[in-house]
Amino acid sequence: MRFKERVAIITGGGQGIGRSYAKAFADEGAAVVVADINGDRAKVVAKEITDAGGRAIAAAVDISDKAAVDKMVVDTLGAFGTVDILINNAAIFSTLTMKPFDEIPVDEWDKVQAVNSRGVFLCCQAVSKTMKAKRYGKIVNISSSVVVTGRANYAHYVASKGAVVALTRALATELGKFEVNVNAISPHGIVTEIPRATITEDQWASILAAQAIQRKGDAADMIGPTLFLASDDSRYMTGQTLNVDAGLRFN
Repeated sequence: MRFKERVAIITGGGQGIGRSYAKAFADEGAAVVVADINGDRAKVVAKEITDAGGRAIAAAVDISDKAAVDKMVVDTLGAFGTVDILINNAAIFSTLTMKPFDEIPVDEWDKVQAVNSRGVFLCCQAVSKTMKAKRYGKIVNISSSVVVTGRANYAHYVASKGAVVALTRALATELGKFEVNVNAISPHGIVTEIPRATITEDQWASILAAQAIQRKGDAADMIGPTLFLASDDSRYMTGQTLNVDAGLRFN
């Protein structure tokens, strides 16, 4: 129950890894805001938490929309009085179709940047006033291994997740004097219930062969590192990007 007195906002919390985050934080005692662009999915997860005896509310929010993000934080403060933790998990990925960079339409590029990059910025901006005032906060941004591998035919996604790493470092510098920690996680090879038609079995075999631990990851593999970065166990870490990738990369 290390988060018994904490309030956590989980974006993209209505499905996939986000749903796992929301339930894991609730299991550890946190009051959880399940934020998702699909409000119905968010309500289902929030109900799962409250039915199990936890505290949660749902927030239907498009994180690329400043007004919607600001409202999410206002509603969080209204329901729970504060916000201690922000997990920036929401992103566009599984619905993308792989294509060479010179075939990516400008509107598709802009949409990916709006959610994956601007959305993280807006959410951090919205919670910062409360975190700075209380001199406490934990922000965990979800990036991706593609920033290092430069995976082909995903230029818009790679660029957006690179921006997340850069923003993490910039905010860590600005918010450190307020005792707010900002870190990132760079996952690789994580499988969820969300369908992905972008990786063939032959490609999976090649991916796994490059890893030290040669298996696919799942949501459970992301929970521990995320809880760690959101807890006081990591209070002397900020501006870091933690690789959760079965040993694909070594720092």
